[in-house]
Amino acid sequence: MSYPIIDSHCHLDFPKFNRDREETILRAREAGIVGMINSGITLKGNQISLELSEKHEDIHATLGLSPDIGRGGADEEINDILAQIEANAGKAVGIGEAGLDFQDCKTNEERERQTAAFKKVIELAKELDKPLVVHARLAEAEVLKLVRDIDTVIYHCYSGPAETMQEIVDKGYYISLATLVCFSEHHQALAEAVPLENLLLETDSPFLSSRKGRNEPAFIVDSIPVIAQLKGMDPAEIAKSTTENARRAFNI
Repeated sequence: MSYPIIDSHCHLDFPKFNRDREETILRAREAGIVGMINSGITLKGNQISLELSEKHEDIHATLGLSPDIGRGGADEEINDILAQIEANAGKAVGIGEAGLDFQDCKTNEERERQTAAFKKVIELAKELDKPLVVHARLAEAEVLKLVRDIDTVIYHCYSGPAETMQEIVDKGYYISLATLVCFSEHHQALAEAVPLENLLLETDSPFLSSRKGRNEPAFIVDSIPVIAQLKGMDPAEIAKSTTENARRAFNI
C-alpha cells in the first residue's frame, strides 16, 4: 500500500548515490513519495542540492553547514558556506542542516567553535526568514536555547530525551523522526509521545536504513505502519498529516 508522503530529510547529493541517483529518485516516486527535502551540509553538497531541486520539481533544497565543519573547518571554509547560503537562499526552502553535535566534540574549545558557527547560521535563517533544520546530538536542549527566536524549526532525526521533545513541541517546532523508528525502541517511544501536528518523517538517506544496506527515500514508507500502530491510527492518516506538516514547515 503506498501513500503520498514527503521525505523531509535526505542526502541524495552524497557520493553513495553517484552510481544510481536518478534511479533512486524514480524508485521513490514509484513508492508514493511526492516530495524530497534534500539537505546540503557542505559547499559542494549545497551546490548539488540546488542542482537537484532545479532539475526535479519534487526535490527541494535546504542549504546547510555540517556541525563537523563548524567544529573543525577552517574559517575560510565556514565563511564560504555562509556566503553561499546567503546568495542562494531564494532557491532554497530552508536553512540547514546545521547545529551542535556534542558526541564528537572532545574539548570545550571545539564546542565553542561549533556553537559560534551555528549561531551565524541561526542569524542567517532569521535575516532570511527561512525555516531552520537543526542537527542536535547530545545537545538538544542547548540547541533549543539558541533557536528560540526562529519561527519555524525542524529538529531533524530527533533522538534526544522525551522531556526536551516536549519543550520543543511546546514552542510549536517540528520533530522529524527517521526510519530508525522501525527498529529503535527509544524512537518508537518518541513517536508515540509526539503530537501528530508536530511530526515529520525522514529517511536521512543514505544513513539509518530500515532495510539492509544503504537507505533511500523510497524506504520512508516503512515508518508509516509502525507509527500508525504506535499511535493507534490509520496509516493513511499518518501519511496525510506528516505530509501536510512538511508542506507547512517548508512552505512547499
